[in-house]
Amino acid sequence: MVGEVDAGLLRRMLESLRHRGPDDLGMYVDDRVAMGQSRLSIIDVAGGHQPIFDEEDERCIVANGEIYNYRSLGKDLEKHAFRTRSDSEVPLHLYEDLGPDVASRLDGMFALAIWDAGSLYLARDPVGIKPLYYANEDGTFYFASEIKALLHASKRVREFPNGHWYRPDRGFQPFVRWETEVRQDWGADGALARLRELLPRAVSKRLMSDVPLGTFCSGGLDSTLVTALAARELETFHTFSTGMPGAPDLESARRASEFLGTEHHIREFTEEDVMKALPTVAYHLESYDAALFRSAVPTFFVSELARKYVKVVLTGEGADELYAGYRYLKNLPFGPPLHDELVRITRALHHVNLQRTDRMTMAHSLEARVPYLDWQHVSFALTLPTHLKVHGTDRVEKWLLRKAFPGLLPDDLLWRGKQKFAEGTGSFDVVRRVAERQITDAEFEKERERIPTSPRTKEELYCYRLFEEQFELPPDIVNELVGTTAVY
Repeated sequence: MVGEVDAGLLRRMLESLRHRGPDDLGMYVDDRVAMGQSRLSIIDVAGGHQPIFDEEDERCIVANGEIYNYRSLGKDLEKHAFRTRSDSEVPLHLYEDLGPDVASRLDGMFALAIWDAGSLYLARDPVGIKPLYYANEDGTFYFASEIKALLHASKRVREFPNGHWYRPDRGFQPFVRWETEVRQDWGADGALARLRELLPRAVSKRLMSDVPLGTFCSGGLDSTLVTALAARELETFHTFSTGMPGAPDLESARRASEFLGTEHHIREFTEEDVMKALPTVAYHLESYDAALFRSAVPTFFVSELARKYVKVVLTGEGADELYAGYRYLKNLPFGPPLHDELVRITRALHHVNLQRTDRMTMAHSLEARVPYLDWQHVSFALTLPTHLKVHGTDRVEKWLLRKAFPGLLPDDLLWRGKQKFAEGTGSFDVVRRVAERQITDAEFEKERERIPTSPRTKEELYCYRLFEEQFELPPDIVNELVGTTAVY
């Protein structure tokens, strides 16, 4: 917070985020600013305590996420005296040298704050993999990684825009440009060659860790391909899948693990488990979107399992948006209609599926990394003609991804048809059935008139009730703050 400083309030905000970082808690407070971090120790586990200060103790940084190019950036910062081996220290010294342009030099997923002897600088990664929110209340500026932390100070919460930095004297400034114009000169051979270069590199840089690491491996194309690319560099590692008994993902994931030689772990769950978990899922998810709830529940369970073995996982988020994996996309014509929709849903990821992935993993103090959303890969994929994504008369989805890595997985896994995560885990219909049992027709008609989101189904009303029980927010703030995936 910047303005009227309250150290006690800062501590309460941080305590509400301890699930994101149970390893350490650090604070810096003076008469103008109070800032801190609840830390999940990944890089420089012993020495990376935050806030991190510069050599003169005039500037300090708190950061969430990972800077994958911190070593290469650090080579140009040899004149600075580093206090840690943490990747989070690099942006601080870059800021000393470059000022606000530092964000454009960072390759990673991040939300960071730098206090510069009287001025605040905030930045969030291009896609919005890591969350950041802010509020202005009675002349004090607040910021935090989750909505629940800011509610200690204000109900006028706003999402910090991804791909932007902020400073009071300059306001919000974009630091990246989305490359979304289709390059018609992309042929299949050239696109395949470029994909075979970019995606393995994106996976490789995300293996950076001083703590145990694994992957979510559902047996579907996206996460299993990431697992297979990681397996080319790691002798063995942990993989994780989840589902209700008999769910199709469980067998496919087991076969993928056997083929790749990973140490595989399975978490089966029941409808009763879902019922018990829903209030906790709602608290962490910070959304009322029913489609997001469906996939959040299995993500919550698989994250709980993974945290018993590792602190970091790689996931498959982003592939469906970039390569047209969702079934409804097959109904769109090739060319601008399909391309424009892919751009739209990719740019909306920050407050839908990325929010779900971040919140459900961090609910268990687990960091999720998303190779498909590497900025170089995103910039490549959004320039591809749509016929390379949904291909041929059969309109095969994610065609380029499947063609790029022959032999890396068995053909039946490489060409497995798309199932939403909640479908593959068998939990797709659970929340709907619960809602149908608990909400009468009369209740539904009465409640839908009260609620500003105008729920269309009992499932949507049920999810809104779960959200409303946890978060009291003005209707205009709710509508702006919560993303929806209903079209999926």
